[in-house]
Amino acid sequence: MLKILSLFLILLNLHMSDIYAQEVTVVRGLLYSDERAVEIEIRGGIISRISDLGNEHEIPNLYIAPGLIDLQINGYVGIDFSGPDLNEKDLIKATQALWEVGVTTYYPTLITSELQRLHDNFAIMARAIEAPEIRSSIPGFHLEGPYISPLPGFRGAHLEKYIRAPDWEEFEQIQQSANHHIKILTLAPERKGAIPFIKNCVLSGVLVSIGHHNANPSEIQAAVDAGVRMSTHLGNGCANEIHRHNNPLWPQLSQDLLSPTIIADGYHLTKEELRTFFKVKGVEKTILVSDALDLAGLEEGEYIRGERKLLLTPHVVKLPEQDVLAGAASPISKCVGNMIRFTQCSLGEAIQMASTNPARMLSLHDRGEIQVGKRADLILFQMRDHEMDIRSTYVAGELVYTQ
Repeated sequence: MLKILSLFLILLNLHMSDIYAQEVTVVRGLLYSDERAVEIEIRGGIISRISDLGNEHEIPNLYIAPGLIDLQINGYVGIDFSGPDLNEKDLIKATQALWEVGVTTYYPTLITSELQRLHDNFAIMARAIEAPEIRSSIPGFHLEGPYISPLPGFRGAHLEKYIRAPDWEEFEQIQQSANHHIKILTLAPERKGAIPFIKNCVLSGVLVSIGHHNANPSEIQAAVDAGVRMSTHLGNGCANEIHRHNNPLWPQLSQDLLSPTIIADGYHLTKEELRTFFKVKGVEKTILVSDALDLAGLEEGEYIRGERKLLLTPHVVKLPEQDVLAGAASPISKCVGNMIRFTQCSLGEAIQMASTNPARMLSLHDRGEIQVGKRADLILFQMRDHEMDIRSTYVAGELVYTQ
């Protein structure tokens, strides 16, 4: 035992020596959690020291926080992760654009599509994330569907003809195309075969989230017992008219083991819904996501995407013929400001819901917080009328964006 301990200490000292031999980067700002003026030292991509500036230096006018982590994003700046023309360069372009809005980690999300499209696009993304310039920002992928409810409203903008019951063998083949990078899967727990499917996913290391479903309390409980720990964009992917007592919302809100992801763009949910969800789940159990579509960041107007006509407004994306929401048009940084405005939570709490909590949910132990030993994924920004104005972004200690 002493020999093992001695070897561990030797390896640790070698590791720390290697870190301290690296070039030093210094970043100064107002710490997001308590507004202390701090200086953060970065060595080898890792936070090596955090010091109070006190009154000896000019107080910086920028906040500093861990980079934002988006668990559900379908595309950005015209790049549709589920689209027919996706290529490896597209993922690099989308990642670089997301750095500009403070996103340092994200899970590219594919929605319900024909089977071959899922195989093809996951394979493309699996190759793309080997690129050294974006590898640190994409730890995995999110598959939203096709194992969801086919019912109108609950299926949202997902095309009914591609929706089907869970099939473990089929999913394993999709996972192989993705080089086993699918880390999140959204499904409807009431579908036939869903519970054993969930158990297989959990055993394989995939986080299962329930969404686009019309499950009753016993079906939701069975899913939780099988290992489900998250609800996908709670309050959305839901019919406009539901029973006031017997509906999918109350069982998920009352289930302590479920953390909901919510789209706080100000349009997917009302202010009152956001406040209620936050009061029930609290800062520890709430996760912000963007659910942004590829149209986010483009000029408003009508677009054709695959087999769907979409209308991009200044705030959301709609299916105009059905008059339902198809997705968001804002990055997750927009949600941070809205949570502060609507719930009166602190900046630190809003950042926790957009960074710390998603990191914990996906066991990303190296990021999501500003601590010595964590990866230096950092954003420097100002708050202007509850809007984050990103000035600089660091990923693993590298400056990847600055105004």
